[in-house]
Amino acid sequence: MDSSSSCFHSDPDFCPECGSILPLPGLQDTVTCPRCKFKIDVKDFEGKVVQSSTVFNKLEGSTTLLQGKEAVEIHGPMIERKCLRCGHEGMTYHTRQMRSADEGQTVFYMCLKCIRRKRIHNC
Repeated sequence: MDSSSSCFHSDPDFCPECGSILPLPGLQDTVTCPRCKFKIDVKDFEGKVVQSSTVFNKLEGSTTLLQGKEAVEIHGPMIERKCLRCGHEGMTYHTRQMRSADEGQTVFYMCLKCIRRKRIHNC
């Protein structure tokens, strides 16, 4: 098929037959839809400008404890959990997949008062 036998008119970024997003034109004379194999003449893309941008957002919700090289940045949600070292009630936590995907995540806790860290392997 070619664009002259299309069922309807669509934005040039999408296939006029099935609506799938089209790949960017290459060196070929046509752009082929990866889903339905509909072919569009590359001249239909003439003058099209592609722009992209990357935005790096500032991390929010972090706090720094201590000063100098002992400074520790605290991230993550807080939980009411008692620290075994100092007895403080309140820790932050985060999880990571440290082992294979069919095993549970590892939970890392950190006391907000004495900066003690503890990890728990979930099964």
